[in-house]
Parts: sequence; structure tokens; C-alpha cells
Amino acid sequence: MKEDYDAVIVGSGSNGIAAAIRLQQQGLKTIIFEHAPSPGGSTKTQELTLPGFKHDVGSSILPLGYASPFLGNLPLQKFGLKWVFPDIPFSQPFEDGSALACYQDIERTANELGEDGQQYLKLFASLVDNWDALKDDLLGPLGWPDNPLEFLKFGFKALPSAAMVANHYFKNDYTKAFFYGSAAHSTLPLKSLASSSFGLVLTALAHKCGWPFPQGGAGNFTNSLVAYYKSLGGRLELDHSIKDFNALPQATSYLFDLTPKQLLKIDNLNLGWLYKKRLKAYKYGAGVFKIDWALKSPIPFVNEKCRRSGTVHLGFSTQEMEESEHKIHKGKMSSKPYVLIAQHSLFDKTRAPDGNHTAWAYCHVPHGSTKNYTDLIENQIERAAPGFKECVLQRSTMNTEQLHVFNPNIIGGDINGGRQDITQLFTRPVTKFSPYKTSNASVYLCSSSTPPGGGVHGMCGFHAAQQVLKDHFS
Repeated sequence: MKEDYDAVIVGSGSNGIAAAIRLQQQGLKTIIFEHAPSPGGSTKTQELTLPGFKHDVGSSILPLGYASPFLGNLPLQKFGLKWVFPDIPFSQPFEDGSALACYQDIERTANELGEDGQQYLKLFASLVDNWDALKDDLLGPLGWPDNPLEFLKFGFKALPSAAMVANHYFKNDYTKAFFYGSAAHSTLPLKSLASSSFGLVLTALAHKCGWPFPQGGAGNFTNSLVAYYKSLGGRLELDHSIKDFNALPQATSYLFDLTPKQLLKIDNLNLGWLYKKRLKAYKYGAGVFKIDWALKSPIPFVNEKCRRSGTVHLGFSTQEMEESEHKIHKGKMSSKPYVLIAQHSLFDKTRAPDGNHTAWAYCHVPHGSTKNYTDLIENQIERAAPGFKECVLQRSTMNTEQLHVFNPNIIGGDINGGRQDITQLFTRPVTKFSPYKTSNASVYLCSSSTPPGGGVHGMCGFHAAQQVLKDHFS
């Protein structure tokens, strides 16, 4: 293409689109190149099992998309986006038939925790109350916060491990496991520093706004973003793989919604040797094994709370969950893995034919594992929902290699764009004053391999775009 642009974006995940939208909003001329035949990265919906059953191929429940300081303020409802709010954001069942539910009402949640209720409020109430003041600091690069005192309070709770926080605040093992359910989204060992941060943010979001998802599929979130971007004059080129930097049109700046490993494969980027060496040292995390089911009936959970939850965390004790999340980083697999389940069709009738249902689940696995973990996941579900296997009409599975083929950003099955431990939480992909800038003044990274990391929130792209505006268009 001989046409010139102010900015070229490579990759159309939520971060790439967010970066393009932000620059287009400022009157710049942009274009997005996407290697796949459809946009969205991991945020897509397809019929993976049987006709009429809509499954989210990657990202599914999108609380961070709804609450994003940038994407959440875009007029996406005007472009077809409708949000669905489950009765209960998430729940955690136990083998005795009981379950704990995270209601949007924080007081109601605390009341079911018995002796741990007041401590639960002590841990979460201020974070929920101050979320609007904190969200820009939490979902951005490390720097001087706008609200230093509240940010410091959060840091004291977020930097320790999930195990340390759970043991400090709670007495009951069920309450600790309940907190672990959210913290385990980090894909880190639950005794690792900063693993509590995920539990804090995700649980606070459940109380602040619920854990909603797009009606008709997560792909509709992407569709609305693309439609809004095009309404601003943006251009999207699909089926366009970029292997050589010189193949891109002339532009002032280039933003790559790619992980470091992929960036290093592009020819003629003119990156400095030291920067490339640091990118090569970037660490990727554990992978996931994912299943989508077409079901003839809802999952028959024993506990009614789980039957009303959009998301269900399966981990029946703190010991079981600690072992599950520890082993995967040693290249091993627990026989009773932590499992995350999403139940869309309970609340969104467009997901399946009348009378039928869908379900989506994954467990964490060793990086790059190509084994089939269907039995482990389904056996875990059977513990909380006896008879589940009899409800299955059809299943679709994806191991880490298949997920990588689906979205090349998912290196070794790592859905977070890189390990999000204490060494790479704010300094990803390398330690720099601006992590979005590379050693080439016109080239930027805007993927989940930059702060604030994984999740469908678009904030990596937004902050990268802000850096481009500051460097080249201020």
C-alpha cells in the first residue's frame, strides 16, 4: 500500500482496536492489519460444537471490558452491544453440597461468610467504594498515582500472595478457597507474590458492576468496537499477515498488538541488540486447556447458587487449589485441577436452541502441554454436579497448541500475554520508563505483554496510543 498513515496498528485484539480508536478519536489517520479472516484476537464467537450453539472461542466473561476506563466509556451500545448480567457474578461449590456466592451486594456476600464476614468487608469495602478513583492507576503503567493514599492501601493487600492475604483475613477454609477462586485467574501459584492482586480486583469488580458478558457472544464486543472504529474513519485489513516491517505503508508510528516472541520474528524492525536481548528473556506463563459443550440441559449443580451464577470456580479446598496451581509451574498436573466454568445460556437465550444450553470451561496446564484433560475437567464438574456428563450432546476441546493456532498471541497456551508475577506485573515486557516504547522511536508495543497485562480491557492499547500522541503528535 502506497497510502500514508499517521499510525499503523498490527493486530486487532481488544488492545489493537483500542489503540486505533484512541488515535482515530484524536483526528489521526489509522489502519489495522489483522492476519486472521476476522478481527478480535481471542474475543470471538463461533459454532464449535453443533449448529445453533454459540461458543466463545477465547475470552468469554468480560467484567474488565465493561468496567474499562476507556472501552467502558465508548458508545458501543449504539453499535449493537448489549450486556447480560447473571443473577450471581460467581460462586464456589464444595463437596458437602454447600456453596459460597459472590453477589453484587457486598453486604449480602459478607453475611453468608459467618465469622469471616466483617473481615471480608474490611478487605473489599474500601476497594469497591474507591474503584472509580483507583481504576486508572490500577489499569495502567507504574507511575505516580492520581490517588497515592488509596493506591498505597491497595498495594499493601495486592503485593503479598493470595495465601498470605487469605490466611491473614479469614479463619474458615471455605472463605479462603472462595478468595482463591478469583485469585487463581492470575495463573500463578497461590503462594506467589502479587497473586492476591487478581483476587482483589476481580472480586471488587463483581461487587462494583457484576461480571457481565455480551449478549449473543463475546464476539459481539469485538463487532461493536470495529463498527465504532470504522464510524470514526478507521480502516481494517483482514487476512493480512505482516512478516516484514517494510511491507507496511509509510506512517509516523507503528503499534504492534503482539507478544515479544512474535515481534522478534518480524524482519527489518530495526530494534537495538540490547532491547532484543531483553525481549528474548521475557517469560511466558502456564497454559490452559479449554472445553466448550453443547448441553441438552443446564449443568445440574447440587447447589442452587451455582445454578444462578454466570461463572463457577471449582476448587474444593485451599490445599487442592494450592496444589493445582503449584504443580503446573513444575510441568506437572494435579488430578483435581482448579476449573473455571462459564454458563452463558442460563441468562442469554440466544446462545443455544430452545431447551438446550452451552457451557465453557478451562483448567490451567503446564506451558505448551498438548495432553487432553477432558476427563480431569469433567470429573471435577461431576463432584459438584453429579450427572453432568449425561447432559453433554457434543464437546469441542482446545489444547495449548490449538489455542496458539487460533490466536498466535497465546504462546504455549498463555492467555495473559506473559507471566504476570511480581517481576513482570508493571515492567512488562522490559523495565523502561515507558514500557510501550521499543528501541525504535517509531515502533510501539500495545499488547497484553505491556501493562496492565491480560484481560479484555483495551488499556494496554490505550496507554500505548497515549504515548504515541505524546511522542509524535503533541
